[in-house]
Amino acid sequence: MTNLNTSISRDTDPRTLRRIVIASVLGNALEWYDFFLYGTAAALIFAPLFFPAGTDPVLGTLASFAGFAVGFLARPLGGLIFGHIGDKAGRKKALVMTLAIMGAATFAMGLLPTFEQAGYLAPACLVILRVLQGVASGGEWGGGVLLLSENAPKDRVGFYAAWSQLGVSGGFVLSAAAFYLVQMLPDEAMMSWGWRVPFLASILIFGVGVYIRRRLPESKEFVEEQAQQDKPEHMPAMEVLRKHPKAVLQAMGIRIAENGSAYLFLAFTIAYAKFTGLDTQLVLASVMVAMIVEAGTIVFWGWLSDIIGRRVVYAIGSVGLMVLAFPFFWMLDTHSPVWVYLAALLGMAFCHGAMIGTQPALMGELFPPKVRYSGLAMGHEIASIFSGGLAPLAATALFSLYKDAWPVSVMLVVMGAITTLAVISIKPQAKG
Repeated sequence: MTNLNTSISRDTDPRTLRRIVIASVLGNALEWYDFFLYGTAAALIFAPLFFPAGTDPVLGTLASFAGFAVGFLARPLGGLIFGHIGDKAGRKKALVMTLAIMGAATFAMGLLPTFEQAGYLAPACLVILRVLQGVASGGEWGGGVLLLSENAPKDRVGFYAAWSQLGVSGGFVLSAAAFYLVQMLPDEAMMSWGWRVPFLASILIFGVGVYIRRRLPESKEFVEEQAQQDKPEHMPAMEVLRKHPKAVLQAMGIRIAENGSAYLFLAFTIAYAKFTGLDTQLVLASVMVAMIVEAGTIVFWGWLSDIIGRRVVYAIGSVGLMVLAFPFFWMLDTHSPVWVYLAALLGMAFCHGAMIGTQPALMGELFPPKVRYSGLAMGHEIASIFSGGLAPLAATALFSLYKDAWPVSVMLVVMGAITTLAVISIKPQAKG
């Protein structure tokens, strides 16, 4: 494994490091709020507004999740573009650009006409904006991770890198909370203008986010690599593919279960509630609570990975996912608030938390600094197509075909197995 902790000095002063942590978490949360809005809206409201399918709500939701998947198809392109910028011109510049694109696309979604008002032009414009969201998000994750991990003390990379993932949790909580509140509106108001409010609010988020990111210092390790003239080739992505193909495959493998389980536990679970008569507000509330609890455990998992090793902690999450796959839906089917909350907590705070808290450091250690942004983005975002964008779509299609959740449970088992094998294939660190 290429060690993240190279010989370059990592003596960022504690005050600067705290500022980087706070700014990174806030900036990531604001950007992921924008990205997750579509997933929440796809499960709750986009089907009748943009993808009407007669009287069958499952077909409309399928079309809505297909639009959701399009954003993931665009993420590798964003990873390629912003990975190149991040490795050549700096992590900070790439992150400011991703936020600008994400904010503009999300705000524009709130201005779109519906299918009833503009016919097929409405879903076409929605999908185009979703592609722009995908391009932006494809360059977001790697940059946010690297600003923290490349400034962290060498023996606490897992702990500090894990903070970047709090932004992902925070973004989802904000988006779910926004729709939880607007769902309290009368149905007519919700369908006519209420759904637009969370999207239009992104213009405020955009301003705050850009201000935060422009004040961030550049990655210390990137600056010193540049000073030592250890620069990537003209196309960093080509260098990654030629010199580090195994690392790309390993990064994809460890991403599969983390990403796929998240979107099944979050986006598909909300849709599943609609299909089975489970209270959607109960599910939304349980998901928000689970994400808040997960946010409190993410840094713990990262810290633990510094002590016992990344592979051990990550395997706890992936193996736990396989064990939980069938009981998760059994708990939902009770319609009992206690069991619904327990299912969400086990899925997100424990299984997913162990993986997402360890992932930044584990994945970053697969690539050398000069091509790390491109390598991270490539492995992370290619896997996102299959495990993130297509997971809710495939799950909804399977539920429509079998009228039961067991095929979705099988999906979770398969994803957990793939990730466990990928983790085993990675050479262990000195610790664990």
